[in-house]
Amino acid sequence: MKYISTRGNAPELAFDEVLLTGLAKDGGLYVPKEVPQFTLEEIESWRDLPYTELAHKVIYPFVEGCVEADALKQMLEEVYNNTNFGHKAIAPLQQLDHNEYVLELFHGPTLAFKDFALQLLGRLLDYVLEKRQEKVVIMGATSGDTGSAAIEGTKACQNVDIFILHPYGKVSEVQRRQMTTVVGDNIHNIAIEGNFDQAQDMVKASFGDQSFLRGERKLVAVNSINWARIMAQIVYYFYSSLNLGGPLRPMAYSVPTGNFGDIFAGYMARKMGLPIEQLIIATNENDVLHRLMASNLYEVHSLKHTITPSMDIAVSSNFERLLFDLYDRDGLALADLMNQMADRTQSIELSEEKLAKARDLFDSLAVNEEATVETMKQVFDESGYLLDPHTAIGVKAARECRRNANIPMITLGTAHPVKFEDAVNRGGFDMPKLPHHLSDLMDREERLEVLPADLKTVQDFMAQNTFKD
Repeated sequence: MKYISTRGNAPELAFDEVLLTGLAKDGGLYVPKEVPQFTLEEIESWRDLPYTELAHKVIYPFVEGCVEADALKQMLEEVYNNTNFGHKAIAPLQQLDHNEYVLELFHGPTLAFKDFALQLLGRLLDYVLEKRQEKVVIMGATSGDTGSAAIEGTKACQNVDIFILHPYGKVSEVQRRQMTTVVGDNIHNIAIEGNFDQAQDMVKASFGDQSFLRGERKLVAVNSINWARIMAQIVYYFYSSLNLGGPLRPMAYSVPTGNFGDIFAGYMARKMGLPIEQLIIATNENDVLHRLMASNLYEVHSLKHTITPSMDIAVSSNFERLLFDLYDRDGLALADLMNQMADRTQSIELSEEKLAKARDLFDSLAVNEEATVETMKQVFDESGYLLDPHTAIGVKAARECRRNANIPMITLGTAHPVKFEDAVNRGGFDMPKLPHHLSDLMDREERLEVLPADLKTVQDFMAQNTFKD
């Protein structure tokens, strides 16, 4: 399997290089040159497979030639088991109403959907780096869940130093402590005196110029620009569909999304042959994608901080991967568009033809804080089921945007409500208890460095702690 850049001016790479590269040299994102295709008969034959075996069927074509089939099998068995995930089904479905479900993706070590990808990514990194006899530096920015999931996924990696940036005072206490209480000499938490987009910009700038690492290390991305994350997330679309009668009938999905990675995985599942009739972009008041879908106007607004911090993102990086397909995989045309989008003072429109192609599959809704809490209350009153606020946005969007009531509507349950005390309190709910493996989280010692939102200061800190020997 070879991978190409969305901007058409970077070398084709094999999977191991894509895993270690992050952004392409031309500033684009890597996507498969050819998408694996499965027939309905093939997919139907997977109906009774456990999660690990299904994951092998879906993922192996993306890594073939770089990862041995047996090695991948062992990694999947180490990740998707009842010791690592707190539910034997790994990704169980919770029914809310007739043909309405929540896919619970929060039973992993950090109680968020990102565990599905980052637990596997850590093992893939170890495998590839061991083969290549290399060491790398992971750098990532998080608005909430990515950081803790990345740290948990890579804390045991022998050949990795990890630096995670988060906006100081702008993630929940549980989210922060899940990052800052993990012990390891290779783990570094940086609290930036700014917002998520400033942290993300510093990550992108560092990938563009890695000279601060003296040519001795390579930066690796764990944010959803890393293809391995998208790849791992495709699996649970197949898994949920097969559990509800797919592929003999189509599904619809509502996906709480900020950076467009999780919903792009659903788009990829559809391209691979899974019948998906509708994908709903569910977002909070940071609604750049909803405004584009609804009124064909791409404008970057100032970031708002909300009770759904994992979606507090003003620019959705992974949307570029969808645009690449909308522009018929014309990398040079897309590069021109992305350069315009990079100028955040501009207002940009897509052609009606491109927008119509997107609207064939995608709908969208932006949900404010009041409606988010109201949806949490409504679902609890209906079923006694407590949603986290991100999932509540997904359920609200599913109910507002649904095209076909005769097929299952599945909202991705992206996180456990215990991580979002503010939203739970505003809904008047009793605070759920932390799962057993996190029961002493509030008593653990924290380790973090508070730094200004200044690129050189952050890079100097990273170099000092990477080359401390």
